[in-house]
Amino acid sequence: MHPELITFVEDLKAGRVDWSDEASTKQGIILRALHLLGWDIFNPGEVKPEYVNSAGNRPDYSLRLSNTTKVFIEVKKVQENLDNHQAQLLNYAFQEGVRMAVLTNGFTWWFYLPLNEGSWDQRKFYSIDIQQQKPDLIADKFHSFLSREKISNGTAFDNAEELFRSRQRNYILLATLPKAWNKIIEDSDELLLDLLNETTEKICGFKADPSMVEEFFNTNKGQFIVGANIYTQGVIKPHHRKRMKPLEQPVKLNIQYTGKNLTSFVFDGKRYDADKWIQLLSKICDLMRLQFSKDFDRVLNLQGKVRPYFSLNENRLRAPQKIPNTDIFMETNLGAESIAKLAYKVILLFGYKKNSLEINATPKLHQ
Repeated sequence: MHPELITFVEDLKAGRVDWSDEASTKQGIILRALHLLGWDIFNPGEVKPEYVNSAGNRPDYSLRLSNTTKVFIEVKKVQENLDNHQAQLLNYAFQEGVRMAVLTNGFTWWFYLPLNEGSWDQRKFYSIDIQQQKPDLIADKFHSFLSREKISNGTAFDNAEELFRSRQRNYILLATLPKAWNKIIEDSDELLLDLLNETTEKICGFKADPSMVEEFFNTNKGQFIVGANIYTQGVIKPHHRKRMKPLEQPVKLNIQYTGKNLTSFVFDGKRYDADKWIQLLSKICDLMRLQFSKDFDRVLNLQGKVRPYFSLNENRLRAPQKIPNTDIFMETNLGAESIAKLAYKVILLFGYKKNSLEINATPKLHQ
């Protein structure tokens, strides 16, 4: 607790401090706050007014220790819009190599890390609003970021950097969440389709065929896509971050198979008749087994987000079907799109190119 700081904030809120002009703001608010934060306001070696930096600029105050500027403070009159002044202050600080800068009109205090990456606004790591925030919180933040003790031992800069990283982390998460959601929707993950089917059954008592669920989902999924750019303001993009190559490359279909009947498929130049979608997967697995009998168990590496596509334990699958001449079971409770993607994944797993498989299907005739 910081009782004197809290009393000072309460005085500000109650209008018991003169802030009629910029000079009054400096004397009645800024210098009083610095005094309560442990700074010797009567020593220009610590609190230097109108400090002239190497470029000839004049921030209102320079907080100095051991003959080194630690913080620049720029003061404007109460109720003045601070947006118009942040570039000027931060240019001062950046040119001088000052780690922290504060822009204030007495009631609003903006704290910056001028040497960090990003736009000026992105370098703002905290804002104090005297009128809106609670006095004890305001006093705590003043002490954490601006007290002589914390500036002297470096804790203020550590606190600021941690808060800055946390702020950027939250921005990045908010920017990524819509992308992650859209990827789940666009990929039509089987877990999501299963959940939709199970909920449908709970409501009406009937379980739908997977292809019906998939057709409904693909018809309506455009309504579920959310804008990914609404959270990106303020995000600092990480530099030189390498993405790890996934173990299993995602498969994108050039044709939508939902709502279509399978007629045949061509693999490695040979045509195969098939009128059920599961026959496609079954035949592809059989062809791979015949060619790669010793390595066929590699299909066990093909996993959904929750359940496997292939397993030695049939109880791990919803609708298992044993692959002939093996101890491996494959999942059959899949819609047309999921089966097509999985068939491509199987051939890619054994070194075939995607264009080695061509799937032929025709639209269903609705009676």
